[in-house]
Amino acid sequence: MTHSNVGVPPSRLAAIAPENLSPAQQALVAAVEQGPRAQKHGRIGMAGPFGVWLRAPELGDAAQRFGAAVRFATSLPDNIKEISICTVGAHYRAKFEFYAHAPLALAAGVDPAVVEAIRKGERPSPSNPSEQAAYQLTQALLDRHGWTDEEYAAGRAVFTEQELVELVTVVGYYCQISLTLNAFRVALPPGSADPFP
Repeated sequence: MTHSNVGVPPSRLAAIAPENLSPAQQALVAAVEQGPRAQKHGRIGMAGPFGVWLRAPELGDAAQRFGAAVRFATSLPDNIKEISICTVGAHYRAKFEFYAHAPLALAAGVDPAVVEAIRKGERPSPSNPSEQAAYQLTQALLDRHGWTDEEYAAGRAVFTEQELVELVTVVGYYCQISLTLNAFRVALPPGSADPFP
């Protein structure tokens, strides 16, 4: 991904100055900055969907808490979650989502060729059977909104019932994130590579 984000339309929402935040907005900022995302990745500020959620901070706080559970309180390994998240991001061409999660997929051990195939909308060929199943199950949900009996059986051959529930939840949550990012044209950080120019 070497394309710059030059020519990308600007975000529809301007940043809110810290001194102009309401108490509810301040509470959302504090929750994000003190939560598990910051503990794992360092201070992230109001990047991505968080800046959008400042406009509806009570809903935003519920969404970020649910997202923290999806990311950090499931039994799914990180590589499986990130395959699914990247697949959702590529499906919706959600620039910020893919920009943020492609490096997390690589850090979780996903083969760079797999991440690149997903970015390009091609069917990846992971050597890991669980990663292959995660991709196929995620893509089926995005394309057809469910699983055939054969797909479900293939999923159960790799994942527990709990893990399948968690996988569907990951897909659903990141569909919501993708739609949020796209609707408000959440910008990439200056100078970042645009995954979908």
